[in-house]
Amino acid sequence: MLTSRSTQARWLALSLLSGNWDEAGIADRLARALPPDFDELAKVSARLRLRFDKSSRPGIDTLVDYLLSESLLNPVFEGSAIKGPLLDSPTMEATPGSLVTFPLPELSTWSDVAAWLSLSDKELAWFSDGRSQQSKVTERKLHHYSYYWVPKRSGSLRLIEAPKSRLKEIQRKVLNEILNRVPPHPCAHGFSRGRSTRSYAAPHTGQEAVLRLDLKDFFHSVPVARVGALFRRVGYPTNVAWLLQGLCTTSASPALAGKPFEALSWDVRKRLESKHLAQGAPTSAQLANLCAWRLDCRLDGLAKRFGLQYTRYADDMAFSGPYRLARMSGFLEALAGSIAIDEGFRLNHRKTRLRLASQRQCLAGVVVNEKPNCRRADWDRLKAILHNCGKHGPESQNVEGHPNFRAHLRGRVAYISWLSPSRGQKLQRLWDKIDWNS
Repeated sequence: MLTSRSTQARWLALSLLSGNWDEAGIADRLARALPPDFDELAKVSARLRLRFDKSSRPGIDTLVDYLLSESLLNPVFEGSAIKGPLLDSPTMEATPGSLVTFPLPELSTWSDVAAWLSLSDKELAWFSDGRSQQSKVTERKLHHYSYYWVPKRSGSLRLIEAPKSRLKEIQRKVLNEILNRVPPHPCAHGFSRGRSTRSYAAPHTGQEAVLRLDLKDFFHSVPVARVGALFRRVGYPTNVAWLLQGLCTTSASPALAGKPFEALSWDVRKRLESKHLAQGAPTSAQLANLCAWRLDCRLDGLAKRFGLQYTRYADDMAFSGPYRLARMSGFLEALAGSIAIDEGFRLNHRKTRLRLASQRQCLAGVVVNEKPNCRRADWDRLKAILHNCGKHGPESQNVEGHPNFRAHLRGRVAYISWLSPSRGQKLQRLWDKIDWNS
């Protein structure tokens, strides 16, 4: 009985993806999967390595398409010579050299992942939701996430998908023991220890022109395949990377999301109903950061090509440099937008801002005209609140009803003191005059 070309190509692709994606591993699995008398083994192996280098292990569908288009394999498929996939036990690849000082947990099989997370095989399959069944759930108690709608500045609503306690615990373990041990791109300053809005804004201090760009729907735009590719890139075999990808992504249930979900555009609804990074999951911020590595590499190279500075904080991107940046801002925005689309993201052109040295240049709430500083309006407002607290008592100023108004104000004073120590000293003197027992 003859087996179809597509089935044989998928068997061969599964065989190739079942082990380490390097020259020796590919050659070994090709030799065992193809007939012993196949004369073009070396050529097929060389072409495969040329098409997919060791740093870009392909997805299963991409590899199947390539194998079907490889003319040297036509005799093999026509003779139904591929009898099935190799059943080698998966192994974890060597950790990349840049991560050797950040040991990652050794996870080569489903059983390893289940033991690491203290889950049974059924629980692991349920939480990872490999078939996107969560989008069809209609009972809240059976869904892994709780939904909240919060207003945006534009007036529209943002969907927050917060994992329930058990899944959140799993995701925190993935975050702390895997994702936080992978360093992000040097230009990425969000969600990383030792980096902040201040380090994001500092390279743009004292520049003649600052161009700020914004990525639209940053978390939801991250291609899910890139999440799995990230886990494969740090050494995990395909089956483990697929599991970790499933644990860190979700598919929204329209029935549970409520009426605001129906008001979303068709493309946004479809994106949310398919697997995506949840805005509200502990792992999403760091995953989005790491999955934007190629975007940062290309935009940093673009900036260096024109003698500019580039940094990114979450979905906010900034370019700065001499006055000629103002003349080329439209060209730069178009080129950056093209790169973003090529990497799976999109620019929100309505939020693009160009500011010259004669204007207030502000990035992520930090003014960068001369030195990193807070906005004058924020400073004046907080100074007035502290003054009135000292004069009329703290409760008279808690108009927003903060449950711990003292801690709220302490945080705002600490933030301005961190940005501008001289202004912080003035605020501290007003703070010392407040009677918190009144």
